[in-house]
Amino acid sequence: MGTGWAPSPLVGLTQADVLPFTAARRDQLSAEYPGIRLIIPAGTLKVRSNDTDYRFRAYSAFSHLTGISAQDTVPGSVLILEPKKKGHEAILFVHPRSPRDSEEFYRDRVHGEFWIGRRMTLDETATRYGIKTKDISSIKKFLNDDSDALIVRGQDPDIDALISKAKKKEAKFETFLSELRLIKDSFEVQEMQAAVDATGRGFNDMIKIFPAAIGVTRGERIIEGAFFGRARLEGNELGYDSIVASGAHACVLHWIRNDGDVRNGDLILIDAGVELDSLYTADITRTLPVNGKFTPAQRDIYDLVWKAQQAGFAACKPGNKFADINRASQQVLAEGLAALGVLPVSAEESMKPDSGLHRRWTIHGVSHMLGIDVHDCGAARDSEYSQGVLKAGMVLTVEPGLYFHPDDLHAPERLRGIGVRIEDDVLITETGCEVLSKHIPSQSDDVEAWMRSLA
Repeated sequence: MGTGWAPSPLVGLTQADVLPFTAARRDQLSAEYPGIRLIIPAGTLKVRSNDTDYRFRAYSAFSHLTGISAQDTVPGSVLILEPKKKGHEAILFVHPRSPRDSEEFYRDRVHGEFWIGRRMTLDETATRYGIKTKDISSIKKFLNDDSDALIVRGQDPDIDALISKAKKKEAKFETFLSELRLIKDSFEVQEMQAAVDATGRGFNDMIKIFPAAIGVTRGERIIEGAFFGRARLEGNELGYDSIVASGAHACVLHWIRNDGDVRNGDLILIDAGVELDSLYTADITRTLPVNGKFTPAQRDIYDLVWKAQQAGFAACKPGNKFADINRASQQVLAEGLAALGVLPVSAEESMKPDSGLHRRWTIHGVSHMLGIDVHDCGAARDSEYSQGVLKAGMVLTVEPGLYFHPDDLHAPERLRGIGVRIEDDVLITETGCEVLSKHIPSQSDDVEAWMRSLA
């Protein structure tokens, strides 16, 4: 079994384009923690059912600091920044490939190439990603000393067991790794634009399939499947479970069951994003008339949400606070609801902190950071994120919405069952912002024209 195999080297292996950027990111981390060993595991496989695992996705900070693509990442890998006289040396501990002359090739369903395909050798990994590599089997001995160390705990229990706990320091370490991603470098912006572009093509695919979904049991899943096909074709995965919410399902913020019927005359809210092999993801929402034409009531709500989003865009500029985006959009929503006769008080009264009556129909905030996680930088301090100041290089969403549940007796009857959200991905620039998803139509007339063009 172990004989008669030809060599199978990777031909034409080149350095990844991300190398200068990952090196710079590691330098930032190194400068913050001089003299301390830093341990960032990729994470391990997670069981889905019995002997079947979920598709592996590496811990975000590991991917950010190494640049290793989803297809090249080996579960159980660990990045260590080892202190030296000046800065740190990056060392990647990884399970190397299992060649055909090894028993692992045939018998190991987790690492054996007979089961999962070829992986890179240690040397190939070092060449591709510019990081010194060692066999993961040597990590226990490597860590068996008294060096001052910090670890991202909870990603790999075997590695956790080797490092003494330092709860407060570890929490601050995770916070720094999260805040390191607040400002995107040019490579990240390029990847996010590519994810947005692929997502736009996915929306085209979904619109084209609308006729096949109408009148079919669980038609939402036909549309969901069209987008998943695009994600797998052009990226690695979905950035998150797609929301395909037809009719009143659009009023359920995280509708991922996607088991409803798609009916002529209804709106359908679709929140979806392609995640690239680099793990950067888009996050786009469009609310579309199933038959390509808004009714007057649908248009009233849709146009109000669109105007609120434009106000949110205007607030996206360096020097403004992150909270200003939400405040600007909420102001427009409150004024619009008052003009429609929905609010029982004035918009000015509703916008007071102790009132907020308009929030009954617009529950959520309108923005979050976006990047290698769909809700990126989640461990960042409030002072740097939710209460922080916008800076050039940040990428975030702007996504106001209005939702009138079918059983809402405080809503006008003509609006009940209508849910609308419009979400775009935005780069903060030196002078304002760039809407990365501006090529995906969002204004109501443009939406109708877009849908006619794909009919």
